Amino acid sequence: NWTFGWVYLGVTVLTQVLCALLLIPRRPDLIAERSKMQAGTKKWDQLLAPLISLAGPLFIMVTAGLDARFGWSALIPPASLSVGSADSVCGAGTVLWIAALILAIGSSLFTLWAMMSNPFFASTVRIQNDRGQNVVSAGPYRIVRHPGYLGAVIFDLAAPLVLGSLWTFVPSIITVVLLFVRTGLEDRTLQTELPGYAEYAAKVR
Repeated sequence: NWTFGWVYLGVTVLTQVLCALLLIPRRPDLIAERSKMQAGTKKWDQLLAPLISLAGPLFIMVTAGLDARFGWSALIPPASLSVGSADSVCGAGTVLWIAALILAIGSSLFTLWAMMSNPFFASTVRIQNDRGQNVVSAGPYRIVRHPGYLGAVIFDLAAPLVLGSLWTFVPSIITVVLLFVRTGLEDRTLQTELPGYAEYAAKVR
């Protein structure tokens, strides 16, 4: 009875369902773009993309599951959470878990907002000349250059707390480091290869 795991899985699945419901009727071309690794994907992203989107979440879930099964670490402190059941938590631990859950849900919705605002929100890094890619400055892109990555970083850091596993911070932090590397490489690519992006980057962090 791994309540934390089911909650995490529920948030993930519901986010994906909501994403599909919103994107399929409005941006079917983006769904097609994101469905596979397209031609022109940067060589470095051919490695980073699957590590971040596939290996990262897999290792997060596996680590948390094994931790819950074998008790490698206390679940979310205080010790009242060590039984691994959301039904029995109380006090500060409850507040921490709820805060992490809110962050996970909020960051997922923030990423979805970015996806809805950016018709070029591809799953891999490439300049989409075939789709007429241009600079997007609407929605969350008015305040941050890479809202999708920001949402992913927050979600990955909240995940170990939602799952109730301190050991899950290991794959979580590794994934976050890879996200920072990818963000830097993508930003450099956009500044050198996408017309108008350098000017946009000078205005937005």
